[in-house]
Amino acid sequence: VQLQASGGGSVRAGGSLRLSCAASRMITSVFNPSEKAWYRQAPGKERELVASLTGNGSPNYSDPVKGRFTMSRDNARKKVYLQMNSLGPDDSAVYYCRIQSKDYNFDYWGRGTLVTVSS
Repeated sequence: VQLQASGGGSVRAGGSLRLSCAASRMITSVFNPSEKAWYRQAPGKERELVASLTGNGSPNYSDPVKGRFTMSRDNARKKVYLQMNSLGPDDSAVYYCRIQSKDYNFDYWGRGTLVTVSS
């Protein structure tokens, strides 16, 4: 299964971007209850969790993005999204999507998509 992440780009501070991650080859019955997350990694820093959705869709956000980022999913399209508003230079990083399931014993990462925010 490949996860296709897209939506990254360059924006000015205060701008918005929407990232998408598609799990097109994943069976819907497996996609729906899986845990989904977005991570990011800035140059010289460790990868960090940005946002996650539990199998039932409950979101959690890291403190730096709380109130600015919104994670959502479309089970029918097998996609997850990360709406990022009020972006600042500290949000510049490569963003990765992750879908995992302990029940089905898998842990997939998408290729990163680069977000660059200029001041």
